[in-house]
Amino acid sequence: MTTDRAARRAVILGAGPAGLTAAYELTKFGVTPVVLEKQDIVGGLASTRTYKGFSFDMGGHRFFTKSEEVKKLWREILGRDFLRRPRLSRIYYDGKFFAYPLKPFNALRGLGLYQGFRIMLSYLRWQVSPHRLEETFEQWVTNRFGRRLFRTFFKSYTEKVWGIPCSELKAEWAAQRIKDLSLKTAVVSMFKRPGTTITTLIEEFDYPRLGPGMMWTAVRDEVERRHGAVHTSCDVVRVQRTGPRIAAVEIVRDGRREVVRGTDFISTIPISEFVTKLDPPPPAEVLAAARKLTYRDFVTVVLIVDRPHVFQDNWIYVHDPGVSVGRIQNFKNWSPDMVPDASKTSLGLEYFCTEGDALWTSPDTDLIAQARHEVARLGLVRADEIVDACVVRVPKAYPVYDSDYADHLAVIRRYVEGLENFQTIGRNGLHRYNNQDHAMVTGMLAARNLCLGQKNDVWSVNTDAEYHEEIRESRPVPPRQLRQNPWLRVPSSAASLIAGLLALIAGVLGCALRP
Repeated sequence: MTTDRAARRAVILGAGPAGLTAAYELTKFGVTPVVLEKQDIVGGLASTRTYKGFSFDMGGHRFFTKSEEVKKLWREILGRDFLRRPRLSRIYYDGKFFAYPLKPFNALRGLGLYQGFRIMLSYLRWQVSPHRLEETFEQWVTNRFGRRLFRTFFKSYTEKVWGIPCSELKAEWAAQRIKDLSLKTAVVSMFKRPGTTITTLIEEFDYPRLGPGMMWTAVRDEVERRHGAVHTSCDVVRVQRTGPRIAAVEIVRDGRREVVRGTDFISTIPISEFVTKLDPPPPAEVLAAARKLTYRDFVTVVLIVDRPHVFQDNWIYVHDPGVSVGRIQNFKNWSPDMVPDASKTSLGLEYFCTEGDALWTSPDTDLIAQARHEVARLGLVRADEIVDACVVRVPKAYPVYDSDYADHLAVIRRYVEGLENFQTIGRNGLHRYNNQDHAMVTGMLAARNLCLGQKNDVWSVNTDAEYHEEIRESRPVPPRQLRQNPWLRVPSSAASLIAGLLALIAGVLGCALRP
């Protein structure tokens, strides 16, 4: 293995947050990175596209993290181009809008006291006789919140996103995103003196002035300033292997095949794709496992609305099963600079789908017509106010946690860990539902493994299942303050905020839960 850092050439597949962070960190160690990106733009899922001067994200990307190293990198790259933005979002359910994070009185008005009481009874029933096994998302949520609450605020949206019944989605995903929450623990925490308090509910977040792509374009520029290279529109078609070492990758650029050689290789492309591109190929069981990993894709339909203000939210979650749209972004409310004309508003309607299905393959004209109809049906804008539109498709946005994915992933992991000069990182490289900052951490760790000889386990990033958007501080809340305003500290996840709603209903009925 080459030990002289200056003589090492690290080839990185993918220019998303993980790949570009790895490249940026490698330049600090004196290693020259070469980044190869399939798309014509950097940033991956955190890229920012433009249409006639309107900028829009591939999904909203708040810049929030608990990692001080990630914060430092963000600040040193963008500095004053970071905006502090207020978070405002709502859930559309049953013809009504609910504040999200949920506010007890707002939710009570929307659901009604009778429905709230039925949710409480359902919760108590599942506390008495829960599912014995928690193998699926449905079982996991039902055991903690009751079946009625599961059907009210979990089922429809979750199935829109993942495209499979909640009875087939693994409980591991729920544990990772919701962690340890139950009605009892959430409600009790509001009425007794806790050891820690939630000091920030991500009511504000940082955001680049021109969208997240602004960050990754700036990182690319800095990598190139430090003599690294970032090439877009490069499709990796073959990964040349000599025994347990990667020798080179073959790419197609501008219709021509090229071979890119290196001493070390880091991949952020879907791990299922990577193993199928190996030559010689891996064992048959590895290829079979790769074919079994699945992904969820989405289509964004951007609507340009001839109105300066449409709604005040950053985004809206659409839980209504009567429409296909899952989430609606209001890009002007992320940053005013995302819209070139102050008299207009741009909305991004996100449709979760699977590459090749009817929605994915629909003509752009049909998708735009559907989006116009659905946004009008929701009462947000009139169809005649929409003056322009475009469509963007995003493949392999979400690794799917189906019933057998863990077994298949384990087979692939054992094989790729045997490759001596190779690391796989990022959301798709690890087939893990990572946030942007988690992907960046895997890039940082990979750079240290390569340059410092460390043995950091990139697979362990984001496995603790801690809820990612709470900041906890070891400071007790005064009991008197809690007695005066028990809603002062409201947990931030959708699940625990529903718990707050039910605590209110229980209090009204004179049967509040106690420790």
